[in-house]
Amino acid sequence: MEFNKFNEKIIKQLEKLNIKNSIDLITYYPFRYELVKRSIINELNDGDNIIIDGYCEKLPVVYYINKKMNKMSFKINIGGNILGVAIYNRGFLKSKIKIGTPITVYGKYDLKHQFVTANNMELSLLGNETRIVPIYHSTYGITSKQINILIRKTNIEVKNIIPEYLYKKYNLLPKGESIIEVHNPSSIVKLNKARAALKYEELFLFMLKINYLKMNKNMIGLSRNVKRKDIDEFVMSLPFNLTMDQTKAVNDIYKDLISGKRMNRLLQGDVGSGKTIVSFIAIYINYLAGYQSALMAPTEILAVQHFNNILKIFKNYGINVGLLTGKMKTSEKKKICADLLENKIDVLIGTHALFTNNVMYNNLGLVITDEQHRFGVRERTNFKNKGILPDVLYMSATPIPRTYALTLYGDMDVSNIKTMPSGRKDVITILKNESEMREVLQRIHNEIKLNHQVYVIAPSIEESEKINMENVYDLEEKFNQAFGKICKIGILHGKMSGKEKDEIMNRFKDNKIAILISTTVIEVGVDVKNATMMVIFDSYRFGLSTLHQLRGRVGRNDLQSYCILISNVERERLNVLTNTNDGFKISEEDFILRGGGDIFGVRQSGDMVFKIADIRRDYKILLKAKEDSEEYLKSNHYLGNKAIENFLIEETDLG
Repeated sequence: MEFNKFNEKIIKQLEKLNIKNSIDLITYYPFRYELVKRSIINELNDGDNIIIDGYCEKLPVVYYINKKMNKMSFKINIGGNILGVAIYNRGFLKSKIKIGTPITVYGKYDLKHQFVTANNMELSLLGNETRIVPIYHSTYGITSKQINILIRKTNIEVKNIIPEYLYKKYNLLPKGESIIEVHNPSSIVKLNKARAALKYEELFLFMLKINYLKMNKNMIGLSRNVKRKDIDEFVMSLPFNLTMDQTKAVNDIYKDLISGKRMNRLLQGDVGSGKTIVSFIAIYINYLAGYQSALMAPTEILAVQHFNNILKIFKNYGINVGLLTGKMKTSEKKKICADLLENKIDVLIGTHALFTNNVMYNNLGLVITDEQHRFGVRERTNFKNKGILPDVLYMSATPIPRTYALTLYGDMDVSNIKTMPSGRKDVITILKNESEMREVLQRIHNEIKLNHQVYVIAPSIEESEKINMENVYDLEEKFNQAFGKICKIGILHGKMSGKEKDEIMNRFKDNKIAILISTTVIEVGVDVKNATMMVIFDSYRFGLSTLHQLRGRVGRNDLQSYCILISNVERERLNVLTNTNDGFKISEEDFILRGGGDIFGVRQSGDMVFKIADIRRDYKILLKAKEDSEEYLKSNHYLGNKAIENFLIEETDLG
């Protein structure tokens, strides 16, 4: 069946999982598997999790507990043994269950009462063989099992894309066979072979793209005739001195921009290390050469923050700075776009709105993307279509472990800022149990008395029926009880509108809110110098790099600042943060513990998004794929492979 022939409701549910076509569906791989084997009744103990199958012995009865919950009870005959079964919210199956209907039940066994409290059931017999059941990430309205059924119904021809000699070299299963096997495993041995083949293909194609970009990174770029003394004079005029690492990064960027070759540089620096001022200096170099610059931030809050900061830095230099965000009025956007096209704007700062089709630049020379947002395929394509090939500078406050950076960012030059600006004190990080909340509240009270401000972080917005964890609204109620009479308390989360978020953040910046209760929406870039304490509830739910990013929202002045992690579990892992403020060390540790996902963050189009591979667990495959892709490109055999040629043209936009 073709994807567009599924009913509209199913398509909408799949789109929530970012599945938009047949290819997306068949490459939506299970994240784990369960071995399903029938339990032997005579060997069961009380409280065991069991899987049994048999025939309905007594018709089901449904009890309605409330509007949203029902309980269905029936009896099942298993080879002469009669067991009672109860299962919740399956009342809709009552009409399908008759005396003698085959049923498989999954649940917990009560030996004394010969009873099973089921968590799942199927109207079929399990049979004698062990089954390998694929489990998919699902969403409300569609189950893992339904996803698997839809995948099996999808008929689409899948061809091998990587060179055939590599399939022979490693004895890899063909791609089509591998896809069938991962969704409908026939054996553990063959499933492992299928997963290995798909991982290798994914990593080979990724490294092929990286190495192809590396081959072409010395492409002819823009010509700039900018004197070094002009840059030095600008740096000397700043109200602070650059650190040694900042100076080296400026030197790297200056050499790139005057080299006549396209710059493709990653600027890594710990939270608060001063990457932003380095990017402003890059903008100044580009301005002196007569080109426009675009600085893209991940959020409107951060875009406005950059806009205000750059106005201060450039106030005496006659540089025209514009701001473009989604919340602006249509008339304001049109004015900005018109001024940009007429070269009345030298620097444009904003969110992804900077790269939409209706935004036309006069002579864009430099693109800077802040906080891990790589300049992806879509953006490169948009600019190429407009006849623009700008230099690109990426900034990231989450350092990439060195070994992986060499492999994954092989197409980029890297500048690191490790030294911190003078006057900054390390944030003191403390790990507390939930039982020590009285002491935590006292510490918060001490900061409030000093007229300082406090962030309080919750892992969720609202209460969850499935997971017991702190949420924004419950914490708001608790903190209002504790501090509502002495200070103002605000909340911030991702479901709020852009206008609401901006209003709250502006009130916090103006010290009209003393305690801000938030989700990780404040993780990136927000700079409130008077904030001296951060308290993170259920901190074990976050990766170390995310916690380090959050911690970076405090300690942005010469005041002593604190980060309190509240957790009863995973304390050994969290102690890494109490022992160091070095983001590079933390990223290495986080990578070992959690893999790449938390470190690399959300990727933009054309960047590293792996569907089945894991660069930590599969690092040996990654290295082999790197080696094989380099040899393949050197051989020039790819020039005759239309599938590979098309892939490289689409994925790198250098064709």
